[in-house]
Amino acid sequence: MRCKGLVQFMYKGIVFDISRFCVHDGPGIRTTVFLKGCNMRCRWCHNPESFSPAPQLSFSASKCTLCGACMAVCPAEVHRLSGDTHTVNRDACVRCGACVTTCPQDALKLVGKEMTAQEVFAEVIKDKKYYDTSGGGMTVSGGESTVQYDFLCALLTLARENGIHTCIETNGIVPSERLEALCKLVDLFLFDYKATDEEIHRAYTGCERSRVLDSLALLAEKGAACILRCPIIPGINDNDAHFAAIRALRGRYSNILDAEIMPYHDIGKNKWDEVGLTYTLPDLKSVPPEQAKIWRGKIVVHSNGDV
Repeated sequence: MRCKGLVQFMYKGIVFDISRFCVHDGPGIRTTVFLKGCNMRCRWCHNPESFSPAPQLSFSASKCTLCGACMAVCPAEVHRLSGDTHTVNRDACVRCGACVTTCPQDALKLVGKEMTAQEVFAEVIKDKKYYDTSGGGMTVSGGESTVQYDFLCALLTLARENGIHTCIETNGIVPSERLEALCKLVDLFLFDYKATDEEIHRAYTGCERSRVLDSLALLAEKGAACILRCPIIPGINDNDAHFAAIRALRGRYSNILDAEIMPYHDIGKNKWDEVGLTYTLPDLKSVPPEQAKIWRGKIVVHSNGDV
């Protein structure tokens, strides 16, 4: 971090959600803080509202009744009603929130709020008794949690000073010096491993797989505890070569405590349109539980090393 003391905790970050009583974002009961901004563009992402680092306007057309209340109060002429169509010019939006508070159907919302590290941690600390009894703590997610690096470090430092277990979710696209520094503040890295084929990784995430592997190797060198989180997308990375690579990584690095299969679900599909983006995998369906169970069996490594 570039500064010390109380000042660092006044860093401001853009947070798009704080979710309490989470049980799937690390051990025990946790509070997960979702930061905006991501350096990948995964085509299956269920949090596309996290891509942009700035607050943004979200519009749900299915909730809109075309009442025109938003158009009447908007100072930037963002909203246009024509017949049965409501168009939103997000480029013109000044994020004043006037339309959000006026909409009677909750069809509009601002995604992302500027908060200080102290303000966020005030929410996190509320559930310390649950962390202490369950072995839980704070998880920082995104987006990519490390994009807001100074803010992330301030949050993690507050947690460390208050005896709260820390996890971060990361895709591994992190400068090595920053990743090494984070090892001193993070108890557990939830590390995404998205694809083994180089071309698929580049085409579906926008980033090079080699950078991900370099980060994983650095965490192994530092002995930083990791859990691999592996999104499995039908027709893209649900192949034996990818499952074999996951098993190989678990065998190669002793700091990898486990690997988790994260089967594709389509619950975030509509959010792309709500923030003005085009979803390019519209025909994909959520993976049924029985298929997810089969995939989980493919990454099991037994104590004797056999699959």
